[in-house]
Amino acid sequence: PAPVSAHLHSPVSATMMLSSSMKSVKSVKSSSKVCVRPARASSAVATRASAVPRSTSSAKSSSKSGVRGDVRVFGGDEYGASSTSFYTTTEKQDSYDSLEVVLGTKCADTQMRTLIVEMLDAIADITEALRSALVTVEGSSNTFGDAQLSVDVIADEIMWNKCRESSTVAFGASEEEPEVKPCNPNGEYTVCWDPLDGSSIVDNNWAVGTMIGVWGSKSGSGDDGLIGATGRDQVTSLIALYGPRTTVLVGLDDGVYEFSYGCTPEGCQLADGTFAPWICSRSQITISEECKIFAPANLRATKEVEGYKKLVDYYMQEKYTLRYSGGLVPDVYQQFTK
Repeated sequence: PAPVSAHLHSPVSATMMLSSSMKSVKSVKSSSKVCVRPARASSAVATRASAVPRSTSSAKSSSKSGVRGDVRVFGGDEYGASSTSFYTTTEKQDSYDSLEVVLGTKCADTQMRTLIVEMLDAIADITEALRSALVTVEGSSNTFGDAQLSVDVIADEIMWNKCRESSTVAFGASEEEPEVKPCNPNGEYTVCWDPLDGSSIVDNNWAVGTMIGVWGSKSGSGDDGLIGATGRDQVTSLIALYGPRTTVLVGLDDGVYEFSYGCTPEGCQLADGTFAPWICSRSQITISEECKIFAPANLRATKEVEGYKKLVDYYMQEKYTLRYSGGLVPDVYQQFTK
C-alpha cells in the first residue's frame, strides 16, 4: 500500500487503508477560514432539513478553530482511566457556507458537483430512515454471510435508487451485493458503497456510517472501468457518520471538507428565514501527527498474531489513548476530528 500521505485527500481511501493497519488514528487540524455568503441550497435536498426560522444573533465570535489535548494525570505518574482526554476548542463562527457555495468554489467539475449533491441527498434520506426505523433482522444475508438488518436493506435501497436515477452514475456496486451493475449508460462515474457500516453495533444505537468511493468509469479496464483500479484512482469519496448529528467528509479539489446536515446555527438563515440543509462545518481538514489515539479491532488476535501484539504493545507503552467503538466509520472518522 502507498504511504498514508498519499491517501489523505480521500476519506474512503484513508478509511480502507487505516483499517488494514489497525486503525491507529491521529489528531486533526482544520482551517477555520469560512467566507460569509448567503446562498440558497439545492431544493432537492432542502425538503429533508426544513428548520423553524430563528432570529439571528448579533454576537460575534472568533473563527479560530482547533483541538487541544487536555492531559490530566492523577497521582503523579499513575495512569488513570481518564488521564488523557481530547476536547474540541472549535469556536462558533459568525456564519457558515452552504453546500452550494462551497461546491461552486471548491469543485470545478460540474458533473462532480452534481454527483456529490446526489450522494448527500441519499445520505439525508438514510439519516431520516435511521431516525424512524426499528433495527430488526430481515431473515436474509449478504454475499459475505452477514445477516442483513432492516436498516441495512433500507440504506442500500436508498443508495441504489439514487444511483439508478442519477444522470452521472454509470455503474454501481454495494457491499451488500458486490456485483457491479449498470445505472445510466451516459453516466461518467462508477460508485461503490457500504450503505451502513456498523451493523453489529447499530442495534445498540451507537454511531454508524456510510462509505462511498467514486471512480471514473474508465479508471481501469472492463466495461465498468474497475478492473485494476485502485484507491489512488478515486476522483472523490465520502464518509457519512450518523451520530447525534449527521456529518459527512467529502474530498474536494483542494482537500477534505466536512458538511453537517440539518444544523441551524445563528447567522445562517436563508432569505425566507429557513436554513440550508447542508452547511460546511469544517474546511481543508488535514491529519496531524501530534495526537496519540488508537482504535485496535479484534484484540483477541494479539494472542495469535505476533506482529499485531507488538503493535498494540507499542501503543500502550507510548501511552496512546484508546478510542474504539467497534464501528469502522466512527473509529476512523475521529482522525479527521481529533
